[in-house]
Amino acid sequence: MSELTVAALQLAFTDSVEENIAAVGELVREAAAKGAKVILPPELFEGHYFCRTQDEGHFARALPVGEHPAVLAMQALAQELGVYIPTSFFEAEGHHHYNSLAMIDDQGAVMGVYRKSHIPDGPGYSEKFYFRPGNTGFKVWKTPLGTLGPAVCWDQWYPETARTLMLMGAEILLYPTAIGTEPHDPDLDTSRLWRRAMIGHAVSNVVPVVAANRIGTEGGQRFYGHSFICDERGDILAEFGATETGVLTATLDLDQVKRHRAAFGFFRDRRPELYERLTQDI
Repeated sequence: MSELTVAALQLAFTDSVEENIAAVGELVREAAAKGAKVILPPELFEGHYFCRTQDEGHFARALPVGEHPAVLAMQALAQELGVYIPTSFFEAEGHHHYNSLAMIDDQGAVMGVYRKSHIPDGPGYSEKFYFRPGNTGFKVWKTPLGTLGPAVCWDQWYPETARTLMLMGAEILLYPTAIGTEPHDPDLDTSRLWRRAMIGHAVSNVVPVVAANRIGTEGGQRFYGHSFICDERGDILAEFGATETGVLTATLDLDQVKRHRAAFGFFRDRRPELYERLTQDI
């Protein structure tokens, strides 16, 4: 039996990098104490979600992976606690800027970097002003605990993302997120849609999903939390509402998940020769 305990962190953030790293660090320690070996913080936890507006001053926040304080702090924690921490951060590479994720292993090493592929652009989420579309392609990381398949926020809405990660060997999908109210439509609550989309990926790929979102109000925009962990059948194993701060954990039996995936036959019955239209522009 191959059991893996995973965790999702949910919390509000200030605009102080030091305070946010310390707050995330406390929850990482709590998750590790509960037995979690893969611990997922929310997207861009280094500060407020600055993409609400277009401000060239925010580019000063970006740093290379080897210099970013959020990455360095999570590396130290991962080494100390013997855990994996997929760490979202604002990355600078030369003149380019990315919304990136560093996969940090249980020895504190950066296994590699994934750069967010799908970049949203709309009221309250002006990410195209800041981020170049990722050039890494999707990535999975094989570990002794299982093969981890992360994607970042807007990526999570795309069934193509989830299926590609699965075809690359992912055994668990990890989605760090920063999402909340829609400034153009105060009556639109996407929290239900957000969860349903990812639960659909869990069901159609027979894979557990971990999603970590922020909470709190930043510049009038409210982030709605609802972080969760579900199993390969889409059943919720642990969840938060819109205001809780803390750690969600769940223990997964990846051998059992593998058997369930084989029994459903979704990958057996795929017809790639019929899917050419998926790779064409509209």
